Amino acid sequence: MEVAMIPGQSMTLDVPAVSPNGTAPRCAHLDGLAPVKPQSADCPDCRSRPGGPAGLVVCLTCGWVACSDDSPNRHARAHYEETDHPVAARFAPGSARRWCYVHQRLV
Repeated sequence: MEVAMIPGQSMTLDVPAVSPNGTAPRCAHLDGLAPVKPQSADCPDCRSRPGGPAGLVVCLTCGWVACSDDSPNRHARAHYEETDHPVAARFAPGSARRWCYVHQRLV
């Protein structure tokens, strides 16, 4: 038996197939996040280390800036593991890339 999908609906009742944040699957960890001001312009834990981080992210819960998982030190992941703040965004002008550490995916 073939199931006809209603546009904008998923297989689960009352759950949109696409989240309001674009084409990424819906993530409840985005709910209730207020805009945050980045606490620095770089990763404070990498300042005294040679070389720089491959990328920076900002915690969308508290504004902590840290090096991403693409960097050897992965300080943003350490911040998540310490605080349980679930979502970080790429720290670059105009970037909409957000990562949920709980779901281990872009949101």
